[in-house]
Amino acid sequence: MQTRRRFLKNAAALAPAAALAGRRAWALARVPLGVQLFTVRREAEQDLPRVLEQIRRIGYEEVETYSGIYTFSADALRHMIVDAGLRAPSGHFDYDDLGTRFEYATELGLEWMVCSMIAPTMWDSVAGFQTAAQRFNAWGKQAKAMGMRFAFHNHDYEFRPLGTGVHEKTGYDVLLQETDPELVFFEVDVYWAAQAGQDPVALMRELGPRLKMLHLKDRAAGFPISYDMNPDSGHFEPVGNGALNWKAILGEAERLGVEHYFVEQDQTRGPAIDAVRESYRYLSKMV
Repeated sequence: MQTRRRFLKNAAALAPAAALAGRRAWALARVPLGVQLFTVRREAEQDLPRVLEQIRRIGYEEVETYSGIYTFSADALRHMIVDAGLRAPSGHFDYDDLGTRFEYATELGLEWMVCSMIAPTMWDSVAGFQTAAQRFNAWGKQAKAMGMRFAFHNHDYEFRPLGTGVHEKTGYDVLLQETDPELVFFEVDVYWAAQAGQDPVALMRELGPRLKMLHLKDRAAGFPISYDMNPDSGHFEPVGNGALNWKAILGEAERLGVEHYFVEQDQTRGPAIDAVRESYRYLSKMV
């Protein structure tokens, strides 16, 4: 029979571990880990239900949709996601047809409509980003009216310096300055920010409450920066296998109250699902 003294001693020894487990469980419940399905696009466009089941078995709780799977009706796609035990709070849409996709997004049950990038013809001028900002404001207003929110996802081209002298700014500066902070939010892709020479943590701090989601993928060290998404810009690694400071990134995300984390890897050396699994192993110990 266990004595009272031994019981108290054992309970004290177990308390730190229980507290840690509780904190980790709380963190995962508050910000579930998700996958941007573009990562597994080849498999998803062949057998989406199977891919969704694989993602759930790894431990992910959420997915973010993308245009390549909108060949399904919104109702059919929503059921596939739910049947796999997942939820889809966010979806990426192309700039050219996002304005026609609001009803589809609401039928899919999305909370967020995200513009994945603006048209390449707009990348090289302040005027191009100003036009995008005006459209983002309109989309943000429409999304709000339909019970959703609107956000923009970055790559590297937005951080190219535009203009000259005292008038020099980046496209990202334009989007921040000329969009309504109550209607337009941001999903930061930490890889592409770093690829453009930005400090992801500093960018997150600059965005503050406008930062609502993160794309998580790692970047190999020792490569030059870029501003044009060229084929030489891809130095992708599973989270934890590159040079990004994940402790600082995730710590700042928690401080700012980021709502969703989506693992994404544009290209993988082996099967994409293996890269997704590797990222999960690392992140599940961090959040």
